[in-house]
Amino acid sequence: MTIFSKIIAGEIPSYKVAENDEFYAFLDINPVNWGHTLVVPKKETDYIFDIDDEELGRMMVFAKKVAKGIKKALPCRKVGVTVLGLEVPHAHIHLVPLQKEGDMDFKNKISDPDPARMKEICDSIAANID
Repeated sequence: MTIFSKIIAGEIPSYKVAENDEFYAFLDINPVNWGHTLVVPKKETDYIFDIDDEELGRMMVFAKKVAKGIKKALPCRKVGVTVLGLEVPHAHIHLVPLQKEGDMDFKNKISDPDPARMKEICDSIAANID
């Protein structure tokens, strides 16, 4: 069971912003920018391109709804999307609020993010998802 599956199961706490039957979205605890959100399928699949086409399409539509919520909740020009997938063997999409391209530099993470601010951002994003 991956760490993401444990988060989805509620065994590990998370800042959940959205969930449906297939997908779960939560704030990254090592964000590159405030509001950095991960979208994961509930079904464990290591590599995103091993997800069947229909499910991957639904995952992107779910991520799009979350990204729109991020954009409404936080001041940003756009929400960047990337897939890295090397650090956790569970497919996931990174959604990062951007003012400039450098905001998506994964070498520049926010160290020790304030839990109160994370909760505030989480609640704001969740409230802005249609």
